[in-house]
Amino acid sequence: MGKYRTHSCGELRKEQVGRQVRLAGWIDAIRDHGGVIFIDLRDHYGVTQVVVNDLALVKGLGREYVVSVEGLLRERSEDTCNPKLATGEVEVKADVLTVLSESEHQLPFEIGESAQTREELRLKYRFLDLRNPAVRQNIVMRSEITRFLRGKMEDMGFLEIQTPILTSSSPEGARDYLVPSRKHRGQFYALPQAPQIFKQLLMVSGFDKYYQIAPCFRDEDARADRSPGEFYQLDFEMAFATQEDVFSVAEKALSETFLAFTDKPVSPAPFRRIPYAECMLAYGTDKPDLRNPLIIKDLTAFFAGTDFAPFRGKPVRGVAVPGCAGQSKSFFEKMLEFATDEIGMKGLGYISAAEGMDLKGPIVKFLSEDKQAEFIKTLELKENDTVFFISDTPRLTDGLTGRIRDELGKRLGLLTDSFEFCFITDYPMYEINGDTGRIDFSHNPFSMPQGGLESLETLDPLQVKAYQYDIVCNGVELSSGAVRNHRPDIMLKAFDIAGYTQKDIEAKFPALFNAFHYGAPPHAGMAPGLDRIVMLLTGQENLREIVAFPMNGNAQDVLMGAPGTVTERQLREVHIKIR
Repeated sequence: MGKYRTHSCGELRKEQVGRQVRLAGWIDAIRDHGGVIFIDLRDHYGVTQVVVNDLALVKGLGREYVVSVEGLLRERSEDTCNPKLATGEVEVKADVLTVLSESEHQLPFEIGESAQTREELRLKYRFLDLRNPAVRQNIVMRSEITRFLRGKMEDMGFLEIQTPILTSSSPEGARDYLVPSRKHRGQFYALPQAPQIFKQLLMVSGFDKYYQIAPCFRDEDARADRSPGEFYQLDFEMAFATQEDVFSVAEKALSETFLAFTDKPVSPAPFRRIPYAECMLAYGTDKPDLRNPLIIKDLTAFFAGTDFAPFRGKPVRGVAVPGCAGQSKSFFEKMLEFATDEIGMKGLGYISAAEGMDLKGPIVKFLSEDKQAEFIKTLELKENDTVFFISDTPRLTDGLTGRIRDELGKRLGLLTDSFEFCFITDYPMYEINGDTGRIDFSHNPFSMPQGGLESLETLDPLQVKAYQYDIVCNGVELSSGAVRNHRPDIMLKAFDIAGYTQKDIEAKFPALFNAFHYGAPPHAGMAPGLDRIVMLLTGQENLREIVAFPMNGNAQDVLMGAPGTVTERQLREVHIKIR
């Protein structure tokens, strides 16, 4: 292989016994067995045992020293084989050992246990953390998944095109990262929140199918499934395409990728299509975890004619759980505690169907015998089933119900060990902004309204649906997308409803609005999040585990010391004064 090694530390086998070999890597462990020194030598590919009889060769050596060894490959005796290692049947008897680089003898943490170390310490010494094979494997798998996705897109005729990193600021739902201009005093670039406008301009430019593994930059607070700075997505756009054309591409790319990198069942294409309104009612969220079999029922009409005051005049939802009546008293107490203490509900009522379908629970006394019979029929109850009730304001009820459904699924072990995909479709074009009380876009403002210009001119804005869609897997939103609005007349009307004038559009989106006046094709696309795909396939619960050099939860790179201060000269060059 070269000057330092003929083989990697992961490839030597019994068939190569008797050869002179050279290896190079890090000392993972040193063991002294009565004057015979055993070294576990580790590199990117694996571990090989090295035997040293000449003690002078190992004098002063410590763990994480980088060394090169040369010697005879020999077979281990049967009682010393290590079945945990791929190279466990062989060892190298070293005649030459060269120290290539020394290490501090006091390590900040044990390499093999780095994943259990305090995160700030892990990130400060990320270069050591990544030496842990289990941690590094996440990055290796990310690379393999990225390569596989690229191959799928190329196979489907997509052209990889890079779009600018320095661009203009535009209102796309999150805070921009701003970059001051040296040459243009008082003016700023912005890092792109997504390649949204550029990929639409590519379609107007006459390209047919575009994609890239696109970096996106948003100044957002961190969550387990959201990085506080940059993230990557499989961004793609297609000319002369419908919503179903986009779905077909996404299904092929995602289903084949997941099948290639997991042994778990993957929901087959075509994935389920669930309209937004139906999804919110049935699952209490637009990111449903379909591994959970529980379905929410709307009981508003049922309780409208009862005397139970807490439900009067409010939406009421019910979650029927088969066999739950047999749970312990503490189970119900802990569910109540979760509802009130963790998600802010006022209470959590329930009715259980006891033996002989005799209904039990504090709410039962408010139901007549006929109503009880209707209740059993409406929810198709069986013995030992329990129904949990959620009721609050129209704005809160669905979300609270979704949280209760999710918690029940987890506590009762109802989630299957699989990957379940679905598309959420038919998003409302507009919503009422909770802060201003005004009509605002609910999703992507560049989306095509269903019904085109006519729907914008004739319908109540809150009734207008858009060709907007998300793809969800196991309760994680992997992607959003849309059929794009490609006509300036529809664009003007759509933005006018949200309170934007033509001057606003020309100021905020000049390139796109101008391009639409020169013949824009119908086009559509979406952008599945690469980080979240890798997170799901590696079984990690935090995105920082699948990023080589992540920021911490406070948007700090503790390895590089970013963000940090700069000199007064640098500030003056870009015309910035700290206030």
